[in-house]
Parts: sequence; structure tokens; C-alpha cells
Amino acid sequence: MMLLRSCYRFLGRRGVGGDGLLWHTELKSHASGDYSIAVVQANSSLEDQSQVFTSPSATYVGVYDGHGGPEASRFVNNHLFPFLHKFSSEQGGLSVDVIKKAFSATEEEFIRLVKRSLTVRPQIASVGSCCLVGAISDDKLYVANLGDSRAVLGRRVSPDKSSVVAERLSTDHNVAVEEVRKEVEALHPDDSHIVVYTRGVWRIKGIIQVSRSIGDAYLKKPEFNRVLLKRPVMTAEPSVLIRKLRPDDLFLIFASDGLWEQLSDEAAVDIVLKNPRAGIAKRLVRAALQEAARKREMRYDDLKKIEKGIRRHFHDDITVVVIYLDHQRGSSRRRFKGSAIGCTTAPVDIFSRNADEPEEDFLHAVA
Repeated sequence: MMLLRSCYRFLGRRGVGGDGLLWHTELKSHASGDYSIAVVQANSSLEDQSQVFTSPSATYVGVYDGHGGPEASRFVNNHLFPFLHKFSSEQGGLSVDVIKKAFSATEEEFIRLVKRSLTVRPQIASVGSCCLVGAISDDKLYVANLGDSRAVLGRRVSPDKSSVVAERLSTDHNVAVEEVRKEVEALHPDDSHIVVYTRGVWRIKGIIQVSRSIGDAYLKKPEFNRVLLKRPVMTAEPSVLIRKLRPDDLFLIFASDGLWEQLSDEAAVDIVLKNPRAGIAKRLVRAALQEAARKREMRYDDLKKIEKGIRRHFHDDITVVVIYLDHQRGSSRRRFKGSAIGCTTAPVDIFSRNADEPEEDFLHAVA
């Protein structure tokens, strides 16, 4: 497991560079095809973290969108996949139970970290992360998520690929969605103010929009509460979808909500369908940035000049992973056999190659 973690960190620093605050990889291979990843930073500290792990038998994708700071998303980046590996090895393969156990173990370990570090870094009790995980194993797709990052499938509905539909595979756990809002209200029938409309959006206790996450200890555990709670108002229980992959399933888009705030599911699928594979994740990020600029009546080139931190007023951190599914051809599986294991992790902070060192020191200090 430690070898697995070292692999993630090492290869994460070897990504292909981009321009400004954008980082990307053009194209890499996985067992069922190719994949591309891109990240753009808007916050002072990059709160989006992401990784892709590949082997001849499985492909794992993780997109972790932090809030309140980068600590939770960085923690998930270092711990969730090792837990998935551990539990799947113990139970003889991937399953819904394995995925839920990995999420639960990651949550428990982060809460332990919060307890140990509270006197040194009290704000860590209000740090959390959305988590979106995709796993492909034995032609079966698992999608697990907490929060409002999203997985979308591009599925062919005509023989010549001219007609492809966007199929959403994850649930947005955001109280802006009426169904989610009603779910939260039903769990708290004795609290008429569990969800309130404030500052232009619906928020749980007027604080947070997502109803599921890793972290956010102050909204889950009584000892960290800074608001009066009768019971936890958030959960780390993921929604899990299982789907048998079919020949008409062409590609998957995993992205943080920074992308979906700018592009619809259909628009993103259309971009992937109509453009070359190499650099496709970067193309999606740039399309989102162009839309963000357009909304402010700016040029994209002007937006690129805005520094991180200030740029957050124009768009969020954006992470995109595109996974092509070529299982019907089998060519990519043969191509992939030359490399037993591969892993790519986006930089902890764009073009700050040592930006993770203080966080690593902190994690070791409280371990």
C-alpha cells in the first residue's frame, strides 16, 4: 500500500505542463482505452485533487473537490485508493461493499486527523471534500460519489456514432436540487430551518450546499459543532451506481462542479465526440473558461491573466478526466500490457512542485 502511495505522488509530479494556471496530460493508456486529465486553478490553494490509477485488470478515477481549504481533498487523494486496494484484495474483488468501506475508512481517518490537529489548526474542523470515484473492472463500471462532482457517459444511439447522448451516472448531492433538499428535510422533520435560502442559493443551516462529503466534522460530530445541531446534517455515505459496460458506451467524463457550472452534460459530451482524443480534457477545461469569460463579457486571454485567488470570483477550480472506452476493439488492452501499473495524479498546486511538502509535514506531525 505504501508503494502504491509513493507511485501516485511520484508520477503526479511528472505531468505535462500547460499555460498559466492550467495543467494537463495529453493522452495516456488504460486497460480499456485512453484517458486525458486537466486541471485549472482558481483558488489561492488548489482545492481540487485528482488521480487515475491503471492496471491490466482495472482502472480507477478519483476527483476530489475540497471546500474550506485543501486539507480534506489532499487527504482523500492519499488515502481513498489505498483503502480501495486493501479492501478489494481482502474481499476478492471490487464491490459496492468494498467501495462503501473505503469511503467510511477514509472518513474515519480524516476525523481522527481533525481531532489530533484541532489545537494546532482549529479551522480543519470546517474543511471537507466532495468525492467522485469511477472504477472499471471486468467490463463493469462503478460510480460512487459524495457531493456535486459529476460523471457523465457519452453513449452512441446510432450505428455511425453521429448521434450520441449524454447519460448522467451520478447524483448531485446539492440542496439546490429539489429532490436532495426534500431528502435532507425528511431526515430532520423537527428542524424547520435545516435548509434555508440565503445569499442566492439553498444551503444546509445556511452554511453549505452539499449534503454529503468527507470531512466537515463540525456538521457531523457534536464535539466539533459550532452551530446547534440535534444530529449530523451531512453524511459520508456515497451513492453507488453499477453498470455493465456495453459496446455503445463510448467515453466517460468525470469532473468537479467547476466544469458543470459552465457547461451542460450535453455540451461536454458533444465537445468530446467532435474533437481529437489528445488533450481532450484540456479542451473541455478551456471551453468552460471561455464560457466563464463570456458571462463576464471578457476575453479568454484576459481571464488567463487573472491571478489565482482573485480568479475564484470568475470561476471555480476545475478538474476533468475523460476516459475512452474501447472494450469492443480490444486493441488498447493489448497496447496496455507493456505496463503493469500506471498512475497519474494532478499537481497538489499548479506549478508549485513543492506545494504539498508543508501539508505532508503537517500530516506526519499529527500522525
